[in-house]
Amino acid sequence: MTPAPHSTHRSHRAGLAPTAGVLPPRAWFDSNAPRLSLNGAWRFHHAPAVAAAPDGCWEPDYDDAGWGHLTVPSHWQLAGYGRPAYTNVRYPFPLDAPNVPDENPTGDYRLTFRPPPEWAGRPAVLRFDGVDSSFRVWLNGAELGSATGSRLPAEFDVTDVLRPGTDNVLAVRVQQWSAGSYLEDQDMWWLSGIFRDVTLLARPAGGVPDIFVHAGYDAATGAGTLRVDVDGTSDRAGDGDDGDSAPAARVVVPELDIDVPAGETVTVPTVRPWSAESPQLYDGEVVTAAERVPVRIGFRTVAIEDGVLTVNGRRVLLRGINRHEFHPDRGRAVTEQDMLDDVLLMKRHNVNAVRTSHYPPHPHFLDLCDQYGLYVIDECDLETHGYVFEKWEGNPSDDPVWRESYLDRMARMVERDKNHPSIIMWSLGNEAGAGANLVAMYEWARQRDPSRPIHYEGDHTTVCSDVYSRMYADHAEVEAIGRRIEEPLDDPVLDAARRAKPFVLCEYAHAMGNGPGGLLEYQRLFEMYERCQGGFVWEWIDHGLRTRDSSGREFYAYGGDFGEELHDGNFVIDGLVFPDRTPSPGLIELKKIIEPVRIDLDPDAGTLRVTNLHEVADTGRYAWEWVIEAAGAPAAWGTLKLDPVAPGRAVTSPLTALIPQVDEIPDGAGEVWLTVRAVLAADAAWADAGHEVAWGQGRLRAPAPRRPAVVAGAARMDPPSVGGARFDATTGRLVRLGDLDLEGPRLDIWRAPTDNDSAQAAANAAAWRRKGFHRMHHRTEGIDVAADGDALVVRTRVAPAAEAFALLAIYRWTAVGDAAVRLELDVVPDGPWPDLPLPRLGLRLAIPAHLGLVRWFGPGPGEAYPDIRQAARVGNHGATVDALQTPYVFPQENGHRIDVRHATLTDASTGAGLEVVGDPVFGLTARRWTTEDLDAARHHHELHPREHVFVTLDVAQHGIGSASCGPGELPRYRLRAAPARFAVVLRRLAGTGRG
Repeated sequence: MTPAPHSTHRSHRAGLAPTAGVLPPRAWFDSNAPRLSLNGAWRFHHAPAVAAAPDGCWEPDYDDAGWGHLTVPSHWQLAGYGRPAYTNVRYPFPLDAPNVPDENPTGDYRLTFRPPPEWAGRPAVLRFDGVDSSFRVWLNGAELGSATGSRLPAEFDVTDVLRPGTDNVLAVRVQQWSAGSYLEDQDMWWLSGIFRDVTLLARPAGGVPDIFVHAGYDAATGAGTLRVDVDGTSDRAGDGDDGDSAPAARVVVPELDIDVPAGETVTVPTVRPWSAESPQLYDGEVVTAAERVPVRIGFRTVAIEDGVLTVNGRRVLLRGINRHEFHPDRGRAVTEQDMLDDVLLMKRHNVNAVRTSHYPPHPHFLDLCDQYGLYVIDECDLETHGYVFEKWEGNPSDDPVWRESYLDRMARMVERDKNHPSIIMWSLGNEAGAGANLVAMYEWARQRDPSRPIHYEGDHTTVCSDVYSRMYADHAEVEAIGRRIEEPLDDPVLDAARRAKPFVLCEYAHAMGNGPGGLLEYQRLFEMYERCQGGFVWEWIDHGLRTRDSSGREFYAYGGDFGEELHDGNFVIDGLVFPDRTPSPGLIELKKIIEPVRIDLDPDAGTLRVTNLHEVADTGRYAWEWVIEAAGAPAAWGTLKLDPVAPGRAVTSPLTALIPQVDEIPDGAGEVWLTVRAVLAADAAWADAGHEVAWGQGRLRAPAPRRPAVVAGAARMDPPSVGGARFDATTGRLVRLGDLDLEGPRLDIWRAPTDNDSAQAAANAAAWRRKGFHRMHHRTEGIDVAADGDALVVRTRVAPAAEAFALLAIYRWTAVGDAAVRLELDVVPDGPWPDLPLPRLGLRLAIPAHLGLVRWFGPGPGEAYPDIRQAARVGNHGATVDALQTPYVFPQENGHRIDVRHATLTDASTGAGLEVVGDPVFGLTARRWTTEDLDAARHHHELHPREHVFVTLDVAQHGIGSASCGPGELPRYRLRAAPARFAVVLRRLAGTGRG
């Protein structure tokens, strides 16, 4: 048994001892021993500094009648005591380690409770599962001790001071800042208080003090091995005392006919192993004469074999996300329902792995990962990012006086969570640089638990990591690493060792605002190179705190909205789900790209190819539904009969043998598409039968090119008109189509910058503004009727002030019906264009506000952009203008529908409105505010509908990328200023009444 690095003595530097009076760390488990939850309403007093905190408030007879109440668990800032603050890197207090300012907000808690009288004479333990950032605790006036390590448990022996059957007074003093805060510079809100459960545990004499489940799996034989160690408490105290021996205990697993003494290794000839795809758990118990502890056993072996990370002998591809604990009303005080909601959403979106950024989660979340099947990198509550990023001297990671704190944090995580089969790696922490203390953590963890590899990203020599982990490496670097030709380290021995390790992107594809782009290209690299074993998208949820403005309008707040002295703005709004856990377009895109089954349809070759990307499961769990749609309308449908495809294998079949109807669609049916879906054939723990896991589409038939006939001689100059279309005599802009008033269209290159556009790394938005892309001026050079009298030709020059470059735009209008016109647009760059991408290239027009119903044929139903379009499937789609908007917490470009063939914008009651037909396609955006309104807003509730619907018909848009923290758009998605031609037909729809 390796002693835990635990002590209760004072550090040789004041303020650095991580704990005092705290019991040695142990596993988190339930049992049949009595327990009493102390969650609920506590008396609470908030003071701006320790000096202003009430003296003696821990005494039982202290009069707290004038105090308020605060729910435990919760954060006091979210209850009106002080204010939340957000920083990503910078410490919000002076760097004066280990000291903190005198202005140290302090919360005093008091609770009167009555333990059952039958607890008399029994040992008892008081457990705190999470307190931010440091606390001292008293029971009935007796000080029990203190602790730091906000996201880590602390237990106190209260046997000698607890008074069963009568009132007891528990007092806790929590300080916002402590020496521990220097180790907790994570990218999140600074929120304080008792934010996890507080529990009183009766501990029976002869009970089970701690357990360590060792359950391995031999992939070659199918056998499992099980040993459950039951440890005494004092033999791990690290103080040289031999202590009491472990109690006599037995391990019972009825399903496997196991009944053996604890500590004995038993081999089971055949077991079903645990994996994220098949999370098999066996229910057992650890039993003594005094206590029964249920255990859920997952047989699995994690190893690095020939430089590849494996689970049960199979290479693992991590389709992961980084998860902070967060709720928009409760902060990090998440409930069991919040945790379940997260796990179910992850499973339903094909996520198979979680990195617990950047601290151990509530232990119940790990229970859910065991149960539903998610691989976990469990990360220690450690980050000194301010030292690393700002390059300040004195990083605690290499200072020996902090060694005890580092080891204490690692031990409390490993001991608490060691029995979870879902945890396949320990992580030392995040962005804490390099140093001897991290090496000490690594060495301790390797000795204590050799069954799991250890992860750490901050030291790229990988001295203290069993995997090579990086953040935000671009696609080219990932490919080089996959080929093992990355830039070498200076030390050839370290370089060789690192090249032999598997590669994991612990953070990539920053999901801030609209994005992330480039996911598909990353995933292809993960699948192509054995060494590249996937990664974890940053991150799961937008950390927007629900609040209201002075008018009572609700919105989600981010950094700076609470008047913080220092803040990092909306960088905390960077999740795949919105604060209320609504999936963002980014999550929908991720689900498509990381599908565990790939369905490739090749109509030209007449084949269907199914590739099973599962590690252990065949495709027998899926039903295969297909539908043929002609011009968006279902023409035939059914269910495929496919033999199960083994994991890691692919099968190609002739389409006509599977679906004879592919040859039966008559000519003239328009654009014909075949869609094949893999859905759950039966209910799973995480989704009902029929849940879609994967899909593929292929176009069986393209429509014959058809251009509407031009009405000869329809163009006029006085006033400018083409058939039923009227134009402004000065600008040449279309102002009326039949009886429909409208404004425009005119050339537009501006979009409200996305977070990725605005990132310093990309610098697109700043450069666009410097060059005036957001304030282009339009000059009409001429309005003429073509020589044949068929077309009205409008020549314009579009350019920003103070610049010599421009876009020359020629509009050619022809009549193709009484209330229909065809527009051909030619755009040519003119002058010395800067080496910058265009935000977009399109036409903007305004139509009456009552035309609020949109229907289109093309990819959908959600928004899509050049590098974010895999989740959009071709078909008929419809939504209101309001529903087309993606409510990003920080307003930005959104709602674009790509490659639309035709669309209508109509009055929902009459059907009157406008039809747009592409030649062949266009991008569609429609909203009730202008791009300038969207650009100016800083929160979604600041957007107010105008008297028009503003429509943009795009030739193209610039890609999205992930530059808010990572690489920008790939070169093929950059929109350059170049000659372009574009055509659409605009048609007035009469409907059933006035439109």
